[in-house]
Amino acid sequence: MQNLKEMIENPSNNSLIKKMGIQILDYSAENATATMPVEGNTQPFGILHGGASAVLAETIGSACATIHAHKLGKIAVGTELSISHLHSVTSGTVTAQAKSLHTGRTSAVYLIEIYNEQQILTAHATLRCALLESRN
Repeated sequence: MQNLKEMIENPSNNSLIKKMGIQILDYSAENATATMPVEGNTQPFGILHGGASAVLAETIGSACATIHAHKLGKIAVGTELSISHLHSVTSGTVTAQAKSLHTGRTSAVYLIEIYNEQQILTAHATLRCALLESRN
């Protein structure tokens, strides 16, 4: 398996994480924080694309799940993402905060909240990951 720290902090240049400008600021198996610019991630009406918020939520939750899975000698794969969009964002940067709801032997579940620069909750999501045996 690629170095875990390197994989989380420096994804490859052709990854979706890089293309969307996502920056993972801090992370552990229990909590993580990441940012993403609104510019370049909008839909035709000029507001943050709901799919972009979903990518941010899955990215930050998956970072946590990957760390938890690594401790068990496993890998984490997303199996379910549920997201609700609460407030539109047209500029600036959004910040996602992930918090562990469950970290078990076969699954992990995270609550992710996304805020705009005024600290208004713009979306919240739940991510479930399956923890699988590594094929390496």
